[in-house]
Parts: sequence; structure tokens; C-alpha cells
Amino acid sequence: MTRPRVRYEKKDHVAHVTLDRPEVLNAMDLRTHEELADIWDDVEGDDEVHVAVLAGAGDRAFCVGQDLKERAALNRAGAAPTTFGSRGQPGHPRLTDRFTLSKPVVARVHGYALGGGFELALACDLIIASDTAQFGLPEAGLGLVPGAGGVFRLVRQLPPKVAMGYLLTGRRMDAATALRFGLVNEVVPAARLDDRVRGWTADLVRSAPLSVRAIKEAALKSVDMPLEDAFTAEYVWEERRRNSADAVEGVRAFTEKRDPIWTGR
Repeated sequence: MTRPRVRYEKKDHVAHVTLDRPEVLNAMDLRTHEELADIWDDVEGDDEVHVAVLAGAGDRAFCVGQDLKERAALNRAGAAPTTFGSRGQPGHPRLTDRFTLSKPVVARVHGYALGGGFELALACDLIIASDTAQFGLPEAGLGLVPGAGGVFRLVRQLPPKVAMGYLLTGRRMDAATALRFGLVNEVVPAARLDDRVRGWTADLVRSAPLSVRAIKEAALKSVDMPLEDAFTAEYVWEERRRNSADAVEGVRAFTEKRDPIWTGR
């Protein structure tokens, strides 16, 4: 029996999602995408999960993207070339185009985050990186495009000329540069990476889960709206938060000098 491509564990309101192909630097084949789709469905559907952490197994890479050996075999078999998005592909919608995932996802990046691996990290809400992290989109040199959102996200998250430089040449970006441009939240020595990820997830778990989902939805949905429209748009998770017991629990707990008890209802 072939072992799973992804490890999935849940503890203390945190879902740990680990790409588990260290022998190929956590490259993603079609089966990996199928397993991830089921996992993201479970993350979204389990109210006990407040945050997910996405990581790569081993000490060399977060993920180097598409399994190019598998892609070459698919090409020889006459499979159609891929393009932007995962429509019609195993695992659709993948994290990179799963736009309604309400739970925050933290990327734990150590080593290489290349191609689709960089695109996975860009699709996460927070990125905590070790000082050995290397980011890059080498698709132009392979006759491909960064179809899992790298083209679209990088040009939105970096100054346009800087983004185009990395997109068109495939040059790699080190962790310090990624931090300088605001692509990552924190860079730490590798020995401290897990401690810092735990620190961020602890802060997220302490926050009201419905508030976190409402804020994430509003921030992402409104980013391209005129400011006036953003204030009057409808946000599903904000309606749930506003009509929940948690909407008054936080203030009550503050006045009673105790920790809040969040129900998510």
C-alpha cells in the first residue's frame, strides 16, 4: 500500500497539514492534490479547527511545486497542457484557487519554496519562514506559466517592476528580501521556526473564531473595491459573527476580568 502524500493531524484547534514527499523535495503529483482537496474540505467543515498550518516534510524544502517527472509522463501520454487555475484537474479547487476557505492558513516555510510551492505559500494568509528559505517561480524557463496564481498574486503583493523581474526571469528571492518586501510575516533561524509558528497559531486560537473568519473574508473580498463600497458590501461571516453569542462574549469577559469562552455560535 502506498503511503499518503500528505500528513494531516488536528490538535488544540490547529490543523497540521504536511506535504510528505521529502525524497522529491515535496513535489506535488496528482495524488497529492487529491489528498489535499479532502483535507481542505475537512479543515473548512470542522468547527473545532480554527487555523491550519501548511508545512513540508524534511529539512530541505517546503515544496518545489509540480512533479515534473509526472508532468513529462503525462505530456508523453498526450495530456493537455495545464493553464491558469485547477479547473478540470484533480483536487479542484486547490488551495491556490479555493477562494472561500474561511479559516486562516499559516505557511511554515523552510528551504525551497519554488514554483507551485511558492504559489501555495502566497495563497496562505501568513508566512513564517526560516532564514534558509528560498522563493522563486522558474516556470518561464520551463516553457510554463505560474498557473496556480503566482502571476496574479506576486504582481499584487510586490511593486510591479519587482514582481515582473522575478516572474519573467525565474530568479530566486531569499528570506531577507521576502521580508523586506512584506511577502512574509517573520523570518527566524531554522531552530526557532516551530516555536514562532506555534506563537502565531496560539494568537490566532485565542482570537474569536468567527471574528477571524469575518475579518479574513472582508479583507480579501473588499481589496479591489472602492472604500465606500467596502463598507456596504455583504459579508457572510460577518453576519454570522454579528448574530452570534461571541459578539458579546468578548466585551463581557473583558469587563468581568476573565478570559473569553468562544463558542463559535
